[in-house]
Amino acid sequence: MSVDTSSDTPSRETAPPTPQRPSLWAALRPLVLRLHFYAGVLVAPLLFVAAVTGLLYALSFQAENVLYRHELRVPVGETTQPLTAQVAAAKAAHPEGYVTAVWPSPEEGATTRVLMKAPGLAEDESLAVFVNPYTNEVRGALASTGSSGALPLRSWLSSFHADLKLGELGRNYSELAASWLWVVALGGLALWVGRRRRTKLLRPERGLAGRRRTLSWHGSVGLWAVVGLVLLSATGLTWSRYAGENIADLKERLGGATPTVAAATAGGMSGGHEHHEGMVMPPAAPSTLTLDQVAETAREQGVRASIQISLPSAGKGFVVRERDTEFPVHLDSVAIDPADGKVMDVLRFSDYPVLAQLTRFGIDAHMGVFLGLPNQLALAVLAVALMALTVWGYRMWWQRRPTKGRAFGVGRPQPRGAWRKVPLPVLLPLAAVTALVGWFVPLLGISLLAFLAVDALLGLRGRITKES
Repeated sequence: MSVDTSSDTPSRETAPPTPQRPSLWAALRPLVLRLHFYAGVLVAPLLFVAAVTGLLYALSFQAENVLYRHELRVPVGETTQPLTAQVAAAKAAHPEGYVTAVWPSPEEGATTRVLMKAPGLAEDESLAVFVNPYTNEVRGALASTGSSGALPLRSWLSSFHADLKLGELGRNYSELAASWLWVVALGGLALWVGRRRRTKLLRPERGLAGRRRTLSWHGSVGLWAVVGLVLLSATGLTWSRYAGENIADLKERLGGATPTVAAATAGGMSGGHEHHEGMVMPPAAPSTLTLDQVAETAREQGVRASIQISLPSAGKGFVVRERDTEFPVHLDSVAIDPADGKVMDVLRFSDYPVLAQLTRFGIDAHMGVFLGLPNQLALAVLAVALMALTVWGYRMWWQRRPTKGRAFGVGRPQPRGAWRKVPLPVLLPLAAVTALVGWFVPLLGISLLAFLAVDALLGLRGRITKES
């Protein structure tokens, strides 16, 4: 008796299995890869320049402390002179201008900074006169720019970083770089995380060579730097020319506008003096209050950390603001009536809308003044990382070049038509979001359209060449 070991499977052929649909990331990856490649190749030079100038700016804080040490530091004395006497010494040394604000010495050994408007200065500049708070000796005078009091070196490097000293035309470079930085960073993050095992994400792999080694360094360093790069992009756009206007409008609509202390006096609502270009306008009528009395009133309201006392202007009183951006920050302000010394308004930083607080933290961090030296070191590290990522990106492009049939060449991009692999229910919302972002960040949208136009022309040229 034999046992039948044949299969019970029917004799007719089994239908072939239904092919599995690719995952969403598998469909999106070629599109992201092509965008990352083109953005990296074409925008990377701007990012590299922004990184170099940003590194120089980050180092300028400590360089100022050395270069301007004579103006900034003095031997500690026994008795601090009244602010009124210090300001009088500054006015005697520079009678050509008028005082607009005073930064009392914030710590032992630091000079008092008396800010003046004087002929020959730009609109956003003041003449900073440095006074020894113990002897009333005038240590020198330098041009000062912005609320952070940047002195000539840092002011020049800040402007160079923002516009390459090319004026309004140069501002487009920095805005274009900031517009693309977050796109390149997040695209690179998606590509790196999407293709690697978790254990090999955070550090470069050993034992690799050639392009794989370069890619390992590019991806690992980019992963560590991505959060900082995105924050630099976002905060840089807040004071850009085109996207900055849209961001300001959005903040206002969301109730995140930065509040200001109410400093208008009872008789100051009718209007002030008209400003004529090229003229140094005088301040309001002198107050009977001394600067020391104003500072004491501010201290009674809790406004005492690294203060700036702004003198009354037409229709406005004294405004005393804290300038302490070290952690924890002290940024309260108080307005004081110059007629009777009464407090008109107090504005606490804790009362700012959350969005306004985050904006202030972000901008201060971008400027390197949020946490002092740690902030500046972080900016320097990010700048070096961005330079390295740019160089590694170009190196990978070179390493992908054809090695046969050409004396010189570079690596080819991801093939065209990647968008056709994206499912329509995903492609349509993605296109709508891209259009919205391109409208909100105009230089990003315009340059993206230019990329697409050039890419289409190159594709058309290739097809014509093949047919001929």
